[in-house]
Amino acid sequence: MSVCMRRDVRAQCLAWIAAMLLVAGCATTPRVADPLPSWNEGTAKAAIIKLVSDTTRPGSPDFVPQAERIATFDNDGTLWCEHPMYVEALFTFERLRDMARSNPPWRNDKPYKGVVDGDEAAMASLTGSEYFQIAAMTHAGLTSAEYRKAASEWLAARKHPRFDRRYTELVYQPMLEVLAYMRSNGYKTFIVTGGSLDFVRSFAERAYGIPPEQVVGTSFAATYQFNNGVAVLRSEPRVMLIDDGPGKASGIDYAIGRIPIAAFGNSDGDLAMLETTTNSAQSGERRRFGAFVWHTDAVREYAYDRDTHVGRLSAGLDAAPARSWQLLDMKSDWKVVFPFELPGR
Repeated sequence: MSVCMRRDVRAQCLAWIAAMLLVAGCATTPRVADPLPSWNEGTAKAAIIKLVSDTTRPGSPDFVPQAERIATFDNDGTLWCEHPMYVEALFTFERLRDMARSNPPWRNDKPYKGVVDGDEAAMASLTGSEYFQIAAMTHAGLTSAEYRKAASEWLAARKHPRFDRRYTELVYQPMLEVLAYMRSNGYKTFIVTGGSLDFVRSFAERAYGIPPEQVVGTSFAATYQFNNGVAVLRSEPRVMLIDDGPGKASGIDYAIGRIPIAAFGNSDGDLAMLETTTNSAQSGERRRFGAFVWHTDAVREYAYDRDTHVGRLSAGLDAAPARSWQLLDMKSDWKVVFPFELPGR
């Protein structure tokens, strides 16, 4: 055999060995798990993953120190189902009707009369201030623990009229994954909601893994008493903060004290939260992210945006393209909507 032929054979053997080692290496290298498995591949999923990667990777120009990694999430329509009526509103109206037995004047007084009568048109036409006036009455005289207990018991007993499941089962699986993904990368996740503080705190930790101190919501004044060696704080029938619309900007400032890196909402009530996150004077040069959950799936959930009295998204829909806010399209971006749709559930 000539020297040239021996060299060719040796080269072929080395190439074969290298190929086998490469294959063996590929077989043993673990695949990186998909952090958002319930999301279809597309712009929305890619944008969320890029945000988290860019803001948490040392050396990245968009790196954010862990202490500043704040993400805020609306609740109704963003983390769980809000149609055909806000869940807390159903609870509040039921409580008011029960309380009306001991308050006969409510049968004739606005804004209570329509609720006491069960007048759906009257309830749907309540203004925000009227609704929170009613909510304040249903909190009055109770401690936070007493109210949360009542809310927890109600949530355990009531089911959604369409899905026949408890409301706490109607959380959005894709958004649960976003919460978990962000937390696993050092983000602190907050709920910033128009709902009342204690109603959302009654289930947020079990449903979302968000502890009570990371819930920012509509709050009511309270009176402190120290009697017989026991400290007690009881709600008054007076609103302290309506954490909706512009109130969300106030709530973030009062309760969090940092501008979020990311904000997720679903309605015009979240507009100020997204504006505060991405366009406030304090946003500085940091990378920021805003997104709306867009309800486009009438088959698996509900389809609504501009023409609805629950979770209206109109101004936000118009503003999203110009401000580079993501529209998370439920129909096209989500493989499943609820956890019970997952295989094996």
